[in-house]
Amino acid sequence: MQYLLLIYGDEKAWEGMDPEDPGDLTAWNEYTQWLKDAGSYVAGDALAPTTAATSVRVRDGQTMTTDGPFAETKEQLGGYYLIDVGNLDDALAAAARCPGALGGTMEVRPVQVFDDEGNPS
Repeated sequence: MQYLLLIYGDEKAWEGMDPEDPGDLTAWNEYTQWLKDAGSYVAGDALAPTTAATSVRVRDGQTMTTDGPFAETKEQLGGYYLIDVGNLDDALAAAARCPGALGGTMEVRPVQVFDDEGNPS
């Protein structure tokens, strides 16, 4: 079963990270490798900061766009992992090992699967 591990944290803490400095990403690289070694890794990416986000809404047939995220929050969505594991307990255990859980919040969501007719399965 696939689960999306959404990584929330204070993006101000991420501002000082240097993607060119492997020391800044060691824990993340080790976690990603652990998921791959376990055969659970499907995909994962970091997201650009919320300053690069654009929110889109359609109201009464009109498309409205605004700069930034939809809501002001203490924690921002910083990235995700898509994993394939046996059950929710396995997904929760994987989320607990993620470096993002140490100072932020991990949201674990099952991926909804639909059949060929568009019905949830």
